[in-house]
Amino acid sequence: MSRKGVRTEKLRIAMFGHKRIPSREGGIEVVVEELSTRLVAKGCSVTCYNRSGHNVAGAEYDRADSDEFRGVKLKKVFTIDHRGFAALTASVTASIRAALGNYDVVHIHAEGPAFMCWLPRLFGKRVVVTIHGLDHQRAKWGKLASLYIMLGEKNAVRFADEIIVLSSSVQKYFADTYGRVTRFICNGVKEPKLRKAEQITDRWGLEKDNYILYLGRIVPEKGERYLIEAFRQVKTDKKLVIAGGSSDTEDFLNELKEMARGDDRIVFTGFVQGHVKHELYSNPYVYTLPSDLEGMPLSLLEGMSYGNCCLTSDIPECAEVVEDKAVLFRKGSVEELRDKLQMLCDHPEVVDGYKREAGAFILGKYGWDDVVERTLEVYEGGY
Repeated sequence: MSRKGVRTEKLRIAMFGHKRIPSREGGIEVVVEELSTRLVAKGCSVTCYNRSGHNVAGAEYDRADSDEFRGVKLKKVFTIDHRGFAALTASVTASIRAALGNYDVVHIHAEGPAFMCWLPRLFGKRVVVTIHGLDHQRAKWGKLASLYIMLGEKNAVRFADEIIVLSSSVQKYFADTYGRVTRFICNGVKEPKLRKAEQITDRWGLEKDNYILYLGRIVPEKGERYLIEAFRQVKTDKKLVIAGGSSDTEDFLNELKEMARGDDRIVFTGFVQGHVKHELYSNPYVYTLPSDLEGMPLSLLEGMSYGNCCLTSDIPECAEVVEDKAVLFRKGSVEELRDKLQMLCDHPEVVDGYKREAGAFILGKYGWDDVVERTLEVYEGGY
């Protein structure tokens, strides 16, 4: 045995709850990709159940179908590709296949898909649920969807062998609300690929240090509304770049574009990936994440890993990540966000100070190797 109580034969693991891998459609997809591929490298057999349908940013971002990615088996499940139904139908069909499959562990990602965690448990599988955030609080969901997500949370508490949470505040929520013990395992971040500004210069006129960057999903709880309102009051010739695709939130994206009308400093790039994403992360003056709600913000980890000065809301999930290595503002305060943006624009020496420390700090604090080892301990705890 490699450690006390650990089984030595290859673990067979099924994962579902994400949209699809490989993709950059959201933070969950990044986590599933990093975790599954690294588990395969450690000798596990991993199958990921991908949704069918199109990339949330549009069919032009679809990848060619494949049944394998870096050793991970990919299986597509039946999905009604319509807002409010995609996650539900994919989770039901994935849970059936995982329950009937030859697996030791079924790892479910997110609260909604956890609604089905009773089924693989009924078939004798060890069930692990990762709560990536308290999704029932997200503004984009209607009453019915929020109810389904809340039932998923309750089923995770009742049926999952183990629950993994990504922040101490969510761990406290489960302890206070349900008396449920959870495992606190942070997300990781990998060393980035630094790129010179080339494609982003050609496409949007962006150059090193001439823009403030938000990169993430375009959804209300991310705080983009506050960001645009605050930035419009900042005296600077720097641009504000809003990079990301909508996720069932086209009306909200249109609202943001209407708010930005008349200020030619504000640039919407749409969904980005690959080389363009690396260029955007590599060259901003400041990276900002003004969220009201997070599980554990992978985009903030990534922003810091590129050595950026970061400005983020003071919610616990963000403050715990950055400690004293980034600038915080009071959640939801347009005035404080405006003042912090203005201060950073006026004081490049402050920005440079944060840039010097951010990368080494975040890469030293959050490593994927530790995440994988601790997740394996959770998987193997029942054997």
